Amino acid sequence: MEIGTKFRILSIDEEKEVQYYLKRMFIQKGYKFFAAQSGKDGITQITNGCPDLVLLDLILPDMDGMDIIKKVRSVSDCPMILVSSKGKEKDKVSALDAGADDYITKPFGSEELMARIRCALRYRRKYGSKNVYEYDGLKVDYERRLVIVDGKQIHLTPVEYRIMEYLTMNSGKVVTYQMLLEKIWGPYVSENNKILRVNMTNIRRKIGDDPAEPKYIFTESGVGYRMAESED
Repeated sequence: MEIGTKFRILSIDEEKEVQYYLKRMFIQKGYKFFAAQSGKDGITQITNGCPDLVLLDLILPDMDGMDIIKKVRSVSDCPMILVSSKGKEKDKVSALDAGADDYITKPFGSEELMARIRCALRYRRKYGSKNVYEYDGLKVDYERRLVIVDGKQIHLTPVEYRIMEYLTMNSGKVVTYQMLLEKIWGPYVSENNKILRVNMTNIRRKIGDDPAEPKYIFTESGVGYRMAESED
């Protein structure tokens, strides 16, 4: 079974044939696939959709590929693999220096691409040996992207899951509002944390955490949030 089951893959590529091929391949292997045919659309989807990995062609109709890499890196640290017909060494080096994780040249083999994706996901997840957060009936399984309370799976939106993931991976520490805003929505997000408060309200409701008598997520007034420290 692919490790990518339920992982969200975004491909930014203007070639419709390539997008069609990738869509069929990823859906067959259990990935969730999203497509953008311009750099602007791709950056919008990254900001709003929180993909787990981005495939990017350097040749796009509206933006230079290197600029896209830098813009993506300004809003997300998700793994990014360049998939391009520009196969010169200097192109690869420039892309990697700009923030890409890997580079594969068109035409490519499906198995090689899948292997590079698996490697990028493993390397960039940064979990080390810790794959699960557990505390008093709450469990976050990072590999399977599951949130479970008292044995029951809780359905979170992609943004809600990323908030939970970041808080639990920093359990016991105070995470400021601005840190969360920038981590989830990027450095150019408004300092107004209304969007964060709305998502936190939904998360607490779904996991059964009363903010008046919290068990999991504690509010540090005027500062941010602190997740109960993991039991392991």
